[in-house]
Amino acid sequence: MRKSLLFIFTLAACFTQSVVFANEASKEHVKGDATKGKALSAVCAACHGADGNSTNPDWPKLAGQGEAYIIKQLHDFRADKRAEATMTPMAKGIAADEDVLHLAAYFSSQKTKPGTANKDKVELGRAIYKGGVMDSGVAACSACHGPTGMGNWPAKYPKVSGQHAKYIVTQLKNFKSSTRNNDAGKIMRNIALKMTDAEMEAVAEYMSGLQ
Repeated sequence: MRKSLLFIFTLAACFTQSVVFANEASKEHVKGDATKGKALSAVCAACHGADGNSTNPDWPKLAGQGEAYIIKQLHDFRADKRAEATMTPMAKGIAADEDVLHLAAYFSSQKTKPGTANKDKVELGRAIYKGGVMDSGVAACSACHGPTGMGNWPAKYPKVSGQHAKYIVTQLKNFKSSTRNNDAGKIMRNIALKMTDAEMEAVAEYMSGLQ
């Protein structure tokens, strides 16, 4: 019963934020041009790969990521709402806000290369992703990120399937410590705060293997 209520409350929170973001998105009339974005992406390729599939697990894959999510993160870096030693100056180096839209359109249009998962951690990761952790109040990841990890693009919830497990763990720990605090309504901070390192690693491995 508690598990069901936890899922329902999380789903309600995600739905509320989805409506807010969807209404904001409906007001946006300017769309990015993927062709222009490709021309601008050369500087991004060093870390994220030419097609957005980074090979270094410290840097996220951008290929196939939600366009609105990429736009939000770049704007947050540019406005000091999210800080990271490498990305903050890179984002601020983008010449214009219009170029942010073009870059997002390009990387969003690319295909994510499948990730791999540590088989020893997948079972625990699957349980957390689909059902949360009832005893500690950790909500199911699938409520916001979807059953296959594709995310919720209008709500700016990111795609997590195929993402590097190491990068996911780093972000969860950043949310837990509030080093990263640009999540709407503190949704991710509240969840990560209740997670153990082992749970973070397990769910990250599961997400990495999702396709």
